[in-house]
Amino acid sequence: MLGLSLKRKLTDNQVANIFINALFDTIDNGFIEVANMINEDVVFVRSPEIASESNAEFGLIVIVGNLSFLESTFDPEQAVRVERLIFQKLSKIYNITEGEFTKLIREYQAFITRVNHPSKNMIYGMSKAVFHKYHLNDFQDEYFKRMQAPNPLFLKRMDEVMTNFIWNWDAFFKKFKLNS
Repeated sequence: MLGLSLKRKLTDNQVANIFINALFDTIDNGFIEVANMINEDVVFVRSPEIASESNAEFGLIVIVGNLSFLESTFDPEQAVRVERLIFQKLSKIYNITEGEFTKLIREYQAFITRVNHPSKNMIYGMSKAVFHKYHLNDFQDEYFKRMQAPNPLFLKRMDEVMTNFIWNWDAFFKKFKLNS
């Protein structure tokens, strides 16, 4: 019972900072394993040879995927405030204007929506985005290469991987609560 009253209260700015730091830590530490998994996947006729430091596309996909869950986690006004703070902070990290960063994120959102159509499942969309952004079709067998579609076995494995890069809001709210 005491644990409920001892939750630390956070501002929107603190939430944005924690969110960004945790995402980048996860991306920086996890992409090496993702690249290895892709490079060694048996569905490819030859290894895509993705370099462990080639995480830029992956990072943007993970950011977009996680931003999609903000609206279902926060009330609408707070989601807009937190997203704006995240965009401000990330634009500085990427060394571009906030407008340029917003445009980049919106382009990635549109890309994920397009490659994921008609599905609305964001995890599935993130997996398909990784497939396309890393040009993995070039490494598939002829059947899937001609179809220009990811091998479903690869997508299933990639979906399992991508779930590890989604922010766990339930665990977060067990430790913290937000200032109103």
